[in-house]
Amino acid sequence: MHDDNLKTAPAPGGEPGKPHFVRYVLIGFFTVAPLWVTWLVFDLLLGILADVGAPVLRAAAGLVAPASSTMSSWLMDSFFQKLLAVLLTLGALYGIGLLASVVLGRKLIAVMEAQLTRLPLVQTIYGGTKRFLHTLRKPPNSGQRVVLISFPTPEMKAVGFVTKVMHDAATGQELAAVYVPTSPNPTSGYIEIVPLADVIPTDWTVEQAMSFVVTGGANAPDRVAFTRAPASGD
Repeated sequence: MHDDNLKTAPAPGGEPGKPHFVRYVLIGFFTVAPLWVTWLVFDLLLGILADVGAPVLRAAAGLVAPASSTMSSWLMDSFFQKLLAVLLTLGALYGIGLLASVVLGRKLIAVMEAQLTRLPLVQTIYGGTKRFLHTLRKPPNSGQRVVLISFPTPEMKAVGFVTKVMHDAATGQELAAVYVPTSPNPTSGYIEIVPLADVIPTDWTVEQAMSFVVTGGANAPDRVAFTRAPASGD
């Protein structure tokens, strides 16, 4: 009597001994894992969009309930609600973007921002976030925006974005304020102040660096300047 489940076969690298069951479970895991992570990211994004638009749908369901209970029940259905909420939110974002691209829209946004600056806490968060995003979008005055710094140990390097160049009050040494994003969420991270001489410039664009961070390093160019090039004359 033979049990096929206990048969062994050589592993892909030529090493025998792994049962078929364990081998194929591992193959299945590595096949499904990227799809699962992708779904988690999209599910988080859809959940955020749905939460933004859900109050509008609940209000609409209450308004149409006297006229059509069926339509009201559709609006309150979780799947239908999430779908419509996403569409409404995306439509609102598109409308805001379209408005911000015309002269009248820019004036209206400027008026709104002027009102926000009167609220101390809101002005700090909103103004700081806007300046940071604007800094990443525009090219740097000198040098490269995307760099590598020694973080968290001298033997390790982290991808960062130079947001400002300052000077040491005592020595006049140039210092770089570098934002080091965390993966896979680049909206959180660390601010490091390091000597500009220790910063390793790269030839990556901001989009390439963001893709590198979001994908956990999987989507990256084949080459990176890990070691700082010696200065001319050394």
